[in-house]
Amino acid sequence: MRKNSESRRDVYVEDDVFQRVYACADQPTRDAMDMAYVTRQRPHDTLSCDERDVRDCFIAIGQGKTGQRLRIEVVGELQAVIDHIRARKVELKEVSIALVIKENGEHMTLGALQKRVCVARARAGVPVGDFQFRDLRAKAGTDKADSSDGIRQAQRRLGHKSLTMTEHYLRKRRGEKMGPTR
Repeated sequence: MRKNSESRRDVYVEDDVFQRVYACADQPTRDAMDMAYVTRQRPHDTLSCDERDVRDCFIAIGQGKTGQRLRIEVVGELQAVIDHIRARKVELKEVSIALVIKENGEHMTLGALQKRVCVARARAGVPVGDFQFRDLRAKAGTDKADSSDGIRQAQRRLGHKSLTMTEHYLRKRRGEKMGPTR
């Protein structure tokens, strides 16, 4: 079995850093950032989503790393993101079935996305260590756990088999939440 060659990161992308990079990104990169955040998926899994995966008010996602299959309800912010992407696609002559596409309608590759994120991050003046596209999954999971939905929903959305893994994954990035002594 092949191991992930990337090193572990313990970065939580703060909202202001996310907004700065987002503001400097082109539309296809924004679409990818939106999809990654609202679906809480890894970069490759985000780019693998296509029109055929959206059926019966759900988007079916197969996680490449773990093989876990998820069905995420297409409502609220996810519905808005998909509607926006589809509206952009209508304006193009030839379009890929992929949800995240480049300006010319072609499927966005991981390499192309990483280059675009580097450009947006540089324009925003954000250091490389403070934002990488892959950090959005951890941000989304942490934000979900911090919301009223709690860590169980984060576990399900992240596709973790154990709650222990989710706790470890989230605590390393933002720190464990606790109250004062008094």
